[in-house]
Amino acid sequence: MHEDTAPLLSIEGLHVSIGGREVLRGIDLTIHAGETHVLLGPNGSGKTTLLNTLVGLPGYDVTAGTVAFRGNNLLALGVDERARAGIGVAFQRPPAVRGVKLRQVMEVAAGGAIDPERVAAIAEEVDVVPMLERDVNLGFSGGEAKRSEMAQLLAQEPELALFDEPESGVDLDNIAVVGSAISHLLKGERASERPRAGLIITHTGHILQFVNADIGHVLFDGQLACEGNPLDLIDDIVSHGYEKCVECALCRR
Repeated sequence: MHEDTAPLLSIEGLHVSIGGREVLRGIDLTIHAGETHVLLGPNGSGKTTLLNTLVGLPGYDVTAGTVAFRGNNLLALGVDERARAGIGVAFQRPPAVRGVKLRQVMEVAAGGAIDPERVAAIAEEVDVVPMLERDVNLGFSGGEAKRSEMAQLLAQEPELALFDEPESGVDLDNIAVVGSAISHLLKGERASERPRAGLIITHTGHILQFVNADIGHVLFDGQLACEGNPLDLIDDIVSHGYEKCVECALCRR
């Protein structure tokens, strides 16, 4: 399907250490424009380490391998440069920012030029209208923080959106709102939108009740153990657990 199309994101042989301890041990992953990938794995398997490495946060030491975004060396770019290049992220536990309003962050995420009506439409979609003039994430509940992250991503409209445990710490109503927003962002209906790609990190898979994903991967002990249909992988994991999953016939294909 993608033989003649260059990947949006290409990760080859990626090794990452934190404080001298190797967490990722040879990750190979390719994501094309328009694809939604899901990364499953138990706690401590390295999922968030992979995301934070792609974002460029400090403390994640790449000891081997390459990461290319649109054919360019992503690892050579700073955090802000990666965001401007078209990578956006919704963190599992986003920090509070005192003195900065959510509306202001949405405007910055959009490159400083966004129609006020667009801000209002996004705020309505993810139910953050009462939060627009509040300090970002300061005193927000778990659900409010997740919706705040989605509002910022919708304003940014990145080419590659990364989601770290979007269903973590929120109730079913908020999961539905967040899931709908993810689906809208990645599978948008506006003709002007270029195909977007997404990488959703989860260990429960609950978000897939609301988001149609194309490819699933299991990250176990710092390595990608297998890939396949996301729902099939989740069924195997629920039935047999992660350790048995990585030993099964599906994982050896």
